[in-house]
Amino acid sequence: MTINKSLRIALIVTLIASFLAFGKFNHCRSAGWGSPDVYIHMCYSDISALYGAREINTDQWPYASTDNSVEYPVLTGIVMWATGLAIDDPEGYKPYFDLNIALIILLIFASVFLLWRLKPEFTPLFPITPAVFGSLFINWDIYAVLFALLSLYFFHDKKFDLSALFMGIAISTKFYPGVILFGMALIFWNQKAIGTLIRYLAITVASWLVINIPVAMNNYDGWFRFFKLNIDRDSDLGSIWYAMALLKLPGGNINNLTIIIFLIALAAIALFYSMVAQSRDDFSNLATVAFLTVAAFVTISKVYSPQYILWLTPLAVLAMTGKEERAAFWVWQGSEALYHFAIWQYLASYTGAKFGLTETVYAATIFIRIAGLAFFSQTLIRSALSARSTATRDAQGNPLEFLPDSTHG
Repeated sequence: MTINKSLRIALIVTLIASFLAFGKFNHCRSAGWGSPDVYIHMCYSDISALYGAREINTDQWPYASTDNSVEYPVLTGIVMWATGLAIDDPEGYKPYFDLNIALIILLIFASVFLLWRLKPEFTPLFPITPAVFGSLFINWDIYAVLFALLSLYFFHDKKFDLSALFMGIAISTKFYPGVILFGMALIFWNQKAIGTLIRYLAITVASWLVINIPVAMNNYDGWFRFFKLNIDRDSDLGSIWYAMALLKLPGGNINNLTIIIFLIALAAIALFYSMVAQSRDDFSNLATVAFLTVAAFVTISKVYSPQYILWLTPLAVLAMTGKEERAAFWVWQGSEALYHFAIWQYLASYTGAKFGLTETVYAATIFIRIAGLAFFSQTLIRSALSARSTATRDAQGNPLEFLPDSTHG
């Protein structure tokens, strides 16, 4: 397949996915986002919900309020506010939604192009998976996805200063790209490039501070609300902790457990990396470690929102190498699609719809989703270890080469 043809296929698939996403959300766009209708038709969106709820429709600065500021990091809040300024109507929910989804569609195309530059053979899998296009217009997470991919793209090209700059921007848009730093740190440490690691972290932190300090200094309580909500929240929708609570299983102190288990997961991932570091190129290892780290992060977290699939899927595409992984990918994505259906029907039932899912069935779909993610993660690990075994055998050579040739005796 030629390069131009593979890019054309990726862009056509992205266009199809954009139409499918619009079709999925268009019912609520036409009907006015009423409850439980938004859950029954699976078209709830923060874009419409927060336009009035966070007073974006009055052009209020998103971090002005102590108790009603937006529950997003700074750059996402600025996007919410700036697009609101373009809509001169306090009741302009539909034009506000339309403007934002138009920008999101542009960003998904940009994200797909970057992904194609890094992994063209698997790129179409990102936009066309049902859970991805089904979650595309839930909120503004695609901005963070694009910046994270830019950071990975420049890391791949060994332009580490630019990579670090965009990493800081990505973290200022959504927190999850920050956990990708773990894989980058492992690579620099393995290369004994400690100075490069320190410089990378310094630029990342500096770019984050440049974006965040002006807002924090002027509206500290509003700025800090995002962090406070995440620190103080109890087990929430989609998480393993929420499923355990629904099933009346003991959970313990969730804040302590999430930290301890995530640290254990990081140690296990570091051990895995040490086993495969010499058998594959750095970027392949980074892609796998980044996916595993984010997968552990969202699995252990106190909440799992449907749009988290936008975080995971590009990293999965970058980490994939063969047909076996493609099959496992669709098993995982099938579990995500099932969960995507389940959470909305559970919320429909919760908000008074005549039909919906019970707590027990919803909890079961959470475990199915986690099992699907674990299965795909295990497939990636097995492929990496298999490559290590092959590289080890190749390095050792064929023992028969050292035997005398009997035909010349």
